[in-house]
Amino acid sequence: MRTALRKKSTIKPAEVKSTEMKSSTSGQHIGLALMSAALALPFAATVQAENAPERGLISFKYLDYLDSQPAADRIRVKTSALSILAPIAGEWAVGGMMTYDGISGASPAYHDSALIKMQDQRRAIETDVTRYLPEGSYTLGASLSKESDYLSRSLSAKGSRTSEDKNTTWSAGISVNNDTIKPNRRIVGNENKLVVSTLLSVTQIMTTHDIIQVNLGYTVGHGYYTDPYKVFDERPRERQSSTFMTRWNHHIDMTEGTARLSYRYFSDSWGIKAHTLGLEYVQPLPMGWTATPQVRLYSQSAANFYVNADRNAYPFPPDPPENAVYFSEDQRLSAFGAATLGLKLVKQLNADWLVDVKYEHYTQRSSWRVFGTGSPDLLQFNFRSIQLGVSRQF
Repeated sequence: MRTALRKKSTIKPAEVKSTEMKSSTSGQHIGLALMSAALALPFAATVQAENAPERGLISFKYLDYLDSQPAADRIRVKTSALSILAPIAGEWAVGGMMTYDGISGASPAYHDSALIKMQDQRRAIETDVTRYLPEGSYTLGASLSKESDYLSRSLSAKGSRTSEDKNTTWSAGISVNNDTIKPNRRIVGNENKLVVSTLLSVTQIMTTHDIIQVNLGYTVGHGYYTDPYKVFDERPRERQSSTFMTRWNHHIDMTEGTARLSYRYFSDSWGIKAHTLGLEYVQPLPMGWTATPQVRLYSQSAANFYVNADRNAYPFPPDPPENAVYFSEDQRLSAFGAATLGLKLVKQLNADWLVDVKYEHYTQRSSWRVFGTGSPDLLQFNFRSIQLGVSRQF
């Protein structure tokens, strides 16, 4: 994949981090979610990652994110992130990342209507330490993220074990997030949310050209999930979700490239069921260049308590069903389909320096939902992101 669905989030709810070891997909975590993905190694590296790195790595990433609907821009996020990985004594490694988000723009009070201006800043820090052993590795991590009305703290642990022939790696992880929510509108006082996520994974080298990975995840959360910046929004104080994800990397001799195919299924206790199909192709080019085009297709059903938009009631929000205990007019909880197209270019300058640039464009439409019909009367939603990076080994 970031869960609090709040004023600053306009990205798809189940697709980003809500079922990963990170437990928040709220908009203040847009930058962190994308940066974490950008700085992560491809999954194939996990099979060979049971030895401590011989050299350190320092990376800087800059991200410009903008989402929109017809005739209106919505949220803009400008993110800077600095990460470092340092080996210690041949058996340990310490990593860390600092992130700053500048968030501005406008967010709808209900569905895609009544855009309300907002501005905020977020600062986050992550750190982890890994111990490498002959048969595996163990990692402990912690993170802290703060903005004007939201404080998130997390602890995580992960362990992996590799078979004697180095062809199979089993991994297990757990993270605990403790969030404090204090809305600027003071609709509620200090509210809390506790989220525990677990992940089991197996990675198998099948042939000299193929690697397969299977992940199973389960998340349970208790606390404040309601979005205080939206009208007619009252959500359950409990949410469970599960994920199944499989990945396949295949190397192609003819082109010296690698195809990466993935499928992910997500379901939760709110009634959302989501499918994500991803395809990337990594193609080495002359003079140290690498090009990676990507396509990602997404579809989800609506939450059980989602209230459909009604253009006949505009400019007023539609009333929730009579006697409804839970209800939401948040577009992110609707039924829709989406497609993302992207391209990443990497240039290896020399043995130590590497630069990269990545562009993604996302389009969401109700009519694109598969396995059912989409939610009615919603405008098309888009975002684009531009990411620049530079890394140096030391």
